[in-house]
Amino acid sequence: MNTNESDEKISPKILIAYYTRSGNTENFANQIKKLIDGELFRIETVDEYPPSYQEVLKVSKVEIDNQYKPPIKSLVENIDQYDIVFVGTPNWYSTMAPPVATFLSMHDLSEKTIIPFATHGGGGEARCLTDIRQMSSQATVLDGIALYGSQAGTEKERILKWLKKLETFNNL
Repeated sequence: MNTNESDEKISPKILIAYYTRSGNTENFANQIKKLIDGELFRIETVDEYPPSYQEVLKVSKVEIDNQYKPPIKSLVENIDQYDIVFVGTPNWYSTMAPPVATFLSMHDLSEKTIIPFATHGGGGEARCLTDIRQMSSQATVLDGIALYGSQAGTEKERILKWLKKLETFNNL
């Protein structure tokens, strides 16, 4: 049987962008990568947050209240090459971490499929996923998921079940 190029299924190019402070969201991103083989991009701020969690809470509360988007160290080179962008964040004061808002505001994701994911310390998804959806209003945004932070790196079955629900990954 002859197959020509037009019959071959082209796999989407996937980026997994995330911000992490404690490592929980990074662990979640790594679980996604193991299942769908995307490229990881860690969102990093120019100025680091304080080492004390209590100080981070103070600083981030002011940033969120003022809709401040802290500068990030780098942007994704050639964002146009990606079809699907996973966007991961910890839940900070019931929304995404400010560096994730910076990432979203500095990249043109209008023709992408966005898939949000979040980690939390007990607050659930709160507005994290809906706020990512609102900042990505020109993109196609699929259903996201929020996992308890310290368990995010060990929830392979739950993550797989979530991915299978998304039409894009129902062949997993």
